[in-house]
Amino acid sequence: MPPALDAQCTYLADRMSTKLRWSLTVDRAQRDTLRKLAVSCESTDAEFERM
Repeated sequence: MPPALDAQCTYLADRMSTKLRWSLTVDRAQRDTLRKLAVSCESTDAEFERM
């Protein structure tokens, strides 16, 4: 995670967009961590196109 708090939501959105775009999987631990971190990013959208 980036150390700057204002960059963390962008990082999370980019990470999720990449996983969704390429149909990559996440394990339970990754999913739980991403959900916990995303709680503070309510106004951030993850945009993607399936490949």
